[in-house]
Amino acid sequence: MSFATCDICDANEDKIATHELAVIPPIFMRYGTVIKFSGQAVTLKVFEDNVLVRDTLEKPGNGHVLVIDGGGSFRCALMGGNLAALAEKNGWAGIVVHGCIRDVDEINACNIGVRAMAPMPLRAAKHGGGMRDARINVAGVAIKPGDWIYADADGVLVARQALV
Repeated sequence: MSFATCDICDANEDKIATHELAVIPPIFMRYGTVIKFSGQAVTLKVFEDNVLVRDTLEKPGNGHVLVIDGGGSFRCALMGGNLAALAEKNGWAGIVVHGCIRDVDEINACNIGVRAMAPMPLRAAKHGGGMRDARINVAGVAIKPGDWIYADADGVLVARQALV
């Protein structure tokens, strides 16, 4: 995979001006062994409940990126090591969590890229609430299913179309 988010931004300033390309503010920490990942977004909107996260990661990822709008909650983790291992096994390119994760050592051993706001040892509830394939908002950036996500050591981008 050959791209750099800095180069994508430099080459697409016109798309940034028209909001066809957006940079998510630098709120994420990096986890997993994969530093750089990209793919089309599969979106979830959940709040302190991860049943839909597991249900989604149990399905083939086909190189997509799961983007979870957890409302930026710091009160519990939306995924941990078991779900990261499941994502790796099922072919997800990466996961972006607008919320927290847990089992950091386990996630860091997985061959997948994960971005999340912080670690939190408390697990999420299991009520089954949330929406899949919804237009979501992560730190002020709108993301819809099928948008392209590009993540590397410099940040996370959202594009309306493939750019590399």
